[in-house]
Amino acid sequence: MQHGWIVSILCQVPNFETARRNLGRERLEGVIDVVVDMVTAAPLELAVVSRGRDLIEFDCRCGDFGAAADMLHALRGLVAAAEASLNLPSPIEFQFGMAAGPEGDCDPLQLVEAAEAAILRAADEGGLVALDLSRDDQVVDRLMLMHDLPRAISAGEMTLHYQPKVSVRRQQVTSVEALIRWDHPSRGLIFPGDFIGAAEQSGQIAPLTLWTLRQGIADQQVMAAAGHDLPLFLNISGMLLADAEFVHEACKIITAHPEVSLGFEITETAVIRDPESAIRHLQQFADHGIVLAIDDYGAGLSSLAYLKQLPAKELKIDKMFVTQLTSSHRDPLIVRSTIDLAHALEMEVTAEGVETPAALALLSVMGCDLVQGYLISRPLPLPALMTYLGEQDRLAETLSNKPMFLRSESFWKRA
Repeated sequence: MQHGWIVSILCQVPNFETARRNLGRERLEGVIDVVVDMVTAAPLELAVVSRGRDLIEFDCRCGDFGAAADMLHALRGLVAAAEASLNLPSPIEFQFGMAAGPEGDCDPLQLVEAAEAAILRAADEGGLVALDLSRDDQVVDRLMLMHDLPRAISAGEMTLHYQPKVSVRRQQVTSVEALIRWDHPSRGLIFPGDFIGAAEQSGQIAPLTLWTLRQGIADQQVMAAAGHDLPLFLNISGMLLADAEFVHEACKIITAHPEVSLGFEITETAVIRDPESAIRHLQQFADHGIVLAIDDYGAGLSSLAYLKQLPAKELKIDKMFVTQLTSSHRDPLIVRSTIDLAHALEMEVTAEGVETPAALALLSVMGCDLVQGYLISRPLPLPALMTYLGEQDRLAETLSNKPMFLRSESFWKRA
């Protein structure tokens, strides 16, 4: 078979909370173990990329979209058979989202984002959605996005999802990263990889980011009122670091909400474009109490000259080094040396894209401070994030009297 297409499939348990109450956590985990074992034992050429609390990610290669769709339906049948074979007292539901495209025409990030969009649509479309990224009607038109963006910002079509960041040592969520999504009235959920570039090109990136800042502050106040007073990190486009008007407006918003704990994530390449303005404006943010994190470290041309000048407190290792951490000879050396360098510069280190317990264990040994990825949680809308944080609090209370090694095992299994 010619393997010219790359495929990403997400399998989610939408009734996870109900199933956990009815079956108990350990039995539910056992059911998902059975599903994973049956799928990996079947001759489907599917690889398990990651497994979270309610989500399993698979990938594969196929000859065309038809073969990918056949793979998806075969997977659905296998999962249903696995669930039926267990004779459970209450059913576990599964829904599926798939994205597939020709290998030269779509990058892995676009593929995963499209699969996430598919899984979110699956609840309203029979539990299964498959997106063909080679079709014009399923590829986002940048000109259309540039035209629609001003209306979308003012009409409330934007929303924020939040991905937890967990302290490896303390084994608890210590902050969340805000990730913007666009719920387009005709195209459905659009991910930032499709519209951030359009916002930058059309001059809408400043109003879009200011909306994100205001909405993030409002959401953080809701979380704090519910007992989850966590720092909130926002992504800042490199174009904005040279925009004095944006920096002034952002600082004004921040000053009006001194009770809110915020962080900005910026990339090195953003600094390299205009180092003098970027470093000056970043220092203004730091003076206003904003924690600065260097995002996607290692993905571009990492510069020690700029790194030592930035008033940053956190360095995020790009997921390209983390996802292959246990299967590569070079990546562990790069990650370990980066952690040591950051610690020498008095910065905390976050590893993005943590998807397996093996990667987490290795990062822990290396001294990584924080982890983020599907092993912990996918990005969640605010209500789902509140539920997740409540569960973590209850788990912490349950484990408080157990020995530390049992707390650790239970936490990471639960996450």
